[in-house]
Amino acid sequence: MEKNRSPFAPKQPQSPIPPALMVSEPGSFAQYTLQERLPAILQRAIAENSFSQSAVTNLNALATEISDGLIRPIQADGGTDGAAWADYVQPFQGNSWFDTPFYFAEAYFYRRILEATGYFQVEPDHRCDPYAQQKHRSLATAIEAIRTIASQRSPATPDVTTQDEHCQELIRLLHLALWGNRVDLSLWSAEESSRIRTQVEHEEAHLLVNDSDRLIDHLSQMQTARLDIVADNAGFELVCDLVLVDFLLSSQRVETIYLHLKPYPIFVSDAIVRDVHDTLTTLVTDPQDAVRSLAARLQSFVASGRLYLHDDLFWVAPLPFWEMPQTLQQELAPSSLVIVKGDANYRRLVGDCHWAMTTPIETIVNYFPAPLVALRTLKSEVVVGLRSPQIEQLNRDDPNWRINGQWGVIHFVNPLTLATIHL
Repeated sequence: MEKNRSPFAPKQPQSPIPPALMVSEPGSFAQYTLQERLPAILQRAIAENSFSQSAVTNLNALATEISDGLIRPIQADGGTDGAAWADYVQPFQGNSWFDTPFYFAEAYFYRRILEATGYFQVEPDHRCDPYAQQKHRSLATAIEAIRTIASQRSPATPDVTTQDEHCQELIRLLHLALWGNRVDLSLWSAEESSRIRTQVEHEEAHLLVNDSDRLIDHLSQMQTARLDIVADNAGFELVCDLVLVDFLLSSQRVETIYLHLKPYPIFVSDAIVRDVHDTLTTLVTDPQDAVRSLAARLQSFVASGRLYLHDDLFWVAPLPFWEMPQTLQQELAPSSLVIVKGDANYRRLVGDCHWAMTTPIETIVNYFPAPLVALRTLKSEVVVGLRSPQIEQLNRDDPNWRINGQWGVIHFVNPLTLATIHL
């Protein structure tokens, strides 16, 4: 390290960064998303909300703009990230939507929805979550599965007493948090209960990378008592995350958990702070004792400061994680482990680029300020850390394996102990 250089100076992946995925790539999931998925999301938002006429007009204009308009700056709409978005947009201003990187196009689209609906304005749609109805229906659809999971964590169930039992339960809950990521409202209906799983032991064959043992070994040796979770979706996935939180805090293996949430609605089902409170408010009145007890314990953890709900504008920025501001790096650095949840966060972790699928993830995320584990079901085309025979078989057996949400990865990396990896 250079003399007097900050340990939080910007770092990039050790591997040379390949080109970003572009919306213009023929036949790509990115192109399909812009042509089909995003217009459908707009129409669903219009149908499910009582927006003002001006907001509806703006949303319809946005739908037209996606196909034949040009990228323009975000208007001054009261959002505190306006200046940042001016910088994000500048390299692509005047381009067709199709002539932009995939992740930028998606993040820009969701930010434009908030501009169109007056989300940051005082009236008439101030802080109206365009996706609230879908989130509520998703939680209602999952309630029986939630009751099953909560009953397994009931206070009536004896606490695990041995290290082996603790590890087995922790692995089960980590896998539950992983597969909870199958439920994604930007891709599938809130009523599609077939994606909800509670018996995760049968899913191991669909894990393409499974660093569970290395992760458990790291957790057993943690010297500090803070863990961070970069959350993804509300609904069933958020409840799975909160069950994991309850286990870690109730067992006294972790003193404090920081749950990092989006500061405003994005990607339809991504969780904001309000979603956590709304979820717990719903669960604490459930007819089942185990569900009420789970919610009450979590509310007490929030009240006592052991579970800290935190949002940051970086979590909605169209940037790779290696461009994380120093303030956020410094905030994450004391953590013994950062759990990075979901597909969109994975894309940002590796930059949503044309990586060879056999690229070791360690050579990409060496920049991260703390040990991390990525829990992700595959719902977009970027993935790394696989073996060539594995890729060949997946291509034969399941041509849509990278986007259908049926396959998962558990990548554990400790950048603090990495030696230089020869490429």
